[in-house]
Amino acid sequence: MTFQVVPMRIDGKVVLITGASEGIGAACAAEFARVGAKLSLTARSEEGLKRAAPAALVTPGDLTSEDTRRRVVARTLERFGAIDILINNAGVGTYLPSWSMPMEEARGLMELNFFALLDMTRLVVPHMRARHSGTIVNIGSIGGKMVLPWSTLYSASKYAVGALTEGLRMELRRDGVRAMLVCPGYVKTGFQEHVRGGRVPADVLRSRRYAITAGECAAAIRRGVERDARTVLIPRAGWILVALARLFPAIVQARMAGMNETA
Repeated sequence: MTFQVVPMRIDGKVVLITGASEGIGAACAAEFARVGAKLSLTARSEEGLKRAAPAALVTPGDLTSEDTRRRVVARTLERFGAIDILINNAGVGTYLPSWSMPMEEARGLMELNFFALLDMTRLVVPHMRARHSGTIVNIGSIGGKMVLPWSTLYSASKYAVGALTEGLRMELRRDGVRAMLVCPGYVKTGFQEHVRGGRVPADVLRSRRYAITAGECAAAIRRGVERDARTVLIPRAGWILVALARLFPAIVQARMAGMNETA
């Protein structure tokens, strides 16, 4: 007997996206709108949100604020009556060494990359459990599969996102709520312009030629949701790097440390 996976229909689904004013978040807004989703978007820039999806419900605000998080969930439920897909995309990076980054800034990075994501999940999951349906999409990074020494604390935050996502998948299995982890590699966005300090090594900058577009990343995320994927690593060649890092950690770490020394 064979079983065929029936793709999820996104048409008509309510999708809440954080960090949706630019980059991967804005690309996800465009991609999910293209296939008929109803959108609720949040980020600090109201202008950017309206540009990303003019017909969407927008709730501008700082996602590290509990009031903003509660407000965007409440407004989404008030407008649409449900949240079918939550895409936790908001995040920030740093190129400062872990040993020199001020603790206040390190806590701020974790506050946005992990704790805001956790609280958005806590606010949305009860509604999904009540309907026995829903998908949590957490945007991690290839840096959450193998540590990037030029961005150690960012990697640490994304490892935490990965662990949370795997735990949610097991915790919520009986409730019909899915959890999917997305691990992008190098994506052509304004990420580097928004980092909280430091600079990217020259060898890493040269790897831009292998970067994918935000639109390509968003399309992979949409396909992952449709097929109920556990993990989406984009581009797929990244799996080779992850496998090498696990099989030959000393060699890979020496190579990456060398890249970091060009900073």
